[in-house]
Amino acid sequence: MDTKFSELPGRKEQILRVHADLIRGVVIACQNPALRPELESVLEASEANGWVALARAIRTVMRGSRDASLLAGLDDDDRVIVEAILLGLQDPSTLPPEQPADPALAVPGLSAMIDAAMRGDARNLAVLTDMAQQMVHVGGDLGRVGIAVHQLLQGERDSDRLTQGMDRAGRNLTLSLLENLGRLREQ
Repeated sequence: MDTKFSELPGRKEQILRVHADLIRGVVIACQNPALRPELESVLEASEANGWVALARAIRTVMRGSRDASLLAGLDDDDRVIVEAILLGLQDPSTLPPEQPADPALAVPGLSAMIDAAMRGDARNLAVLTDMAQQMVHVGGDLGRVGIAVHQLLQGERDSDRLTQGMDRAGRNLTLSLLENLGRLREQ
């Protein structure tokens, strides 16, 4: 039996669920240009993680294109995301429902931003510094993760120091960041 992975039942729904916030964010940014700079930082992180074609297609949509030809060259997953964006622009009731935040989903993008900042990218450094400060102001475990992000930007890689005083969720998030940063450095 020769069935493509993308044709398996539920695959499209899974893609929509995982990328619901991105899809909704693009539609909202298309309707409110003031939100585009925030989305641009997400797209830059996506590109750093290898989603260049998807980021390019989203930017094309944000510039006003609604033509189906922009789906050409996208892989199956990216095509589902862009199609959902285009459909959501036509009819917002088709947008996937909001998903509860899952910190683990932020790890690849956050790691890429930290890596870029460590390599001298001033924009990522500024965004991360601001984000870490906001996290520290919230306090609790989120504040400790914010401190860890700041320490990672300073080059700290000792897992015990970075996770000191964190609960299990904060520790797991920080250890995932460390692991991802290690993989990025190997590339």
